[in-house]
Amino acid sequence: MPAEHETQTSPIGLLDELDEPGPLVGILVGSESDLEAMDPALAELRERGISHELKVLSAHRNPRGVAEYASTAQLRGVRVIIAGAGMAAALPGVVAAYSDLPVIGVPLRSSKTVGGGLDALLAIAQMPPGVPVACVSVDGSRNAAILAARILAQGGGYPQAPSIQSEQ
Repeated sequence: MPAEHETQTSPIGLLDELDEPGPLVGILVGSESDLEAMDPALAELRERGISHELKVLSAHRNPRGVAEYASTAQLRGVRVIIAGAGMAAALPGVVAAYSDLPVIGVPLRSSKTVGGGLDALLAIAQMPPGVPVACVSVDGSRNAAILAARILAQGGGYPQAPSIQSEQ
């Protein structure tokens, strides 16, 4: 029996989701306390008219939920995943291990460490071969959204190329 915080999706539920256009960008954070750090990304995506979703899924507390999200994201229309994580910053790498979609890691500062986000930056930037994760600056969620828009513009999943002027 799954723990309370884990979710189970039936195959029928996944098929029902295919009828609806899904978000182009999925944004994940590992904790409720990380949500505020993703506000600049949300604002940037809204300004550009890019559909997105935001979920809290911990790579440590709910690894099955993260695996399920990452492995089904493409079926739901997601084309890029942004994963914000602090401290050990496992979330972006776990997402990349379960998905072929581009994953952008956002290292987040934490009051519980002395490195000011350096620990998260190194954890995201040093992924092993075969598990690629793009990495933006510490607390750089806006840059992650801009990068996601540029990735979408390359594959035709975004109606117009992002304006360089608006990125400054």
